[in-house]
Amino acid sequence: MVNFNLTPDDKKKIVAAIREAESHTSGEIRVHVKSRCRGDVLAEAKKIFNQFQMHRTKHRNAVLIYVAPDSRQFAVLGDGGIHRRVGDDFWKGTRDQMSRFFSKGDFVGGIVEGVQSAGEKLKAHFPRGAANPDELPDAVTEG
Repeated sequence: MVNFNLTPDDKKKIVAAIREAESHTSGEIRVHVKSRCRGDVLAEAKKIFNQFQMHRTKHRNAVLIYVAPDSRQFAVLGDGGIHRRVGDDFWKGTRDQMSRFFSKGDFVGGIVEGVQSAGEKLKAHFPRGAANPDELPDAVTEG
């Protein structure tokens, strides 16, 4: 079991990283933390992705970072629009970057790293337009 609880300051850091990343793109990034994942982490992330209706963004360019620290599992999942542009290697690379932080016990740093990495790719492939509505909430969700 990992001792991991997001403090209000942790959440502020993550939300600030999301807002900074989204300020340069039409893409959307969400972070969801659940203490334990029972079963396949990617299947669980897909369930959360659908529950949050992340597939409904205009350009299909939403990214979910799903972290289950007690289970020592996490997933980075992008919708079809961004996935077609970056492919599996990008998601694996982002996971590896985040994993380096997690292995040192820096969960917030790992999440922020994932947000920044996703934000850079979203910026490159889906730059911010004149009309850039925030289609999804920026808050960190737990549950």
